[in-house]
Amino acid sequence: MTRAVGAMLACLAALCAVGEGRAARAADLDADAVRAALATASAGRPADFADRKLYGLDLSGLDFSGANLHAADLYGAKLVGANFSGANLSDANLNLAWIMRANFDGANLSEASLQGLVVSPGLEIVPSEAPTFRGTNFAGARIIARLSRFDLSGANFAGARMGADMRNQSMGLMHADLSGSDLEGSNFAGADLGRASLQFANLKGANLSHTSLIRADFSGADLTGADLTGADATGADFRGARLSGARGVETMMGLDREGSR
Repeated sequence: MTRAVGAMLACLAALCAVGEGRAARAADLDADAVRAALATASAGRPADFADRKLYGLDLSGLDFSGANLHAADLYGAKLVGANFSGANLSDANLNLAWIMRANFDGANLSEASLQGLVVSPGLEIVPSEAPTFRGTNFAGARIIARLSRFDLSGANFAGARMGADMRNQSMGLMHADLSGSDLEGSNFAGADLGRASLQFANLKGANLSHTSLIRADFSGADLTGADLTGADATGADFRGARLSGARGVETMMGLDREGSR
């Protein structure tokens, strides 16, 4: 078992413990009620699940496009193949949610919590099972999850909290894994990417200005044309990374310029 997978399993165990009290209570809607609400929704009157407790429900394959799920509790819900394109999931709880093949393109996940997401049927990421997040708004979200080899192009991670919490690492490093993902044109301005994995990620033209990159791993990543103005790269690994045309490199703090060549 790899260290990353072991750490993610530790994260899942910790979140399961937190959710024990929640699991003891029923959701305030069942899956049939959710389907009925979606069936009567329209473009002018989208389904409204704001503040609803939907934890643990199997909502796989349902069409939530444009729906209002602000502050909805989807803890542990099965959302396999569901369509959330353009939906409002701001401040929602998606911890431990199953999101294989789900579509979050253009969705609003600002200030949402996405920890321990189930993104594959096994321990390894399967590309055919991958959810999509093109142009998704993650501003201010808390993200500790495997998002490896996903399409996150044009996503907004401004102010997102993706750094590892070093006060809670007794069972291995729990961190955001974006390795190999398509992050071209994404915005990370002011985000915390401390200890995040971004090996071989496509970060062409990404905005990483004033971002915390402390001990993050960018080895082999493509940062062509990226904006790194004022970023804190203390202890970050840029070995083999492409930095041609990157802006603000000279203003970065703590950058090992030998290791970034």
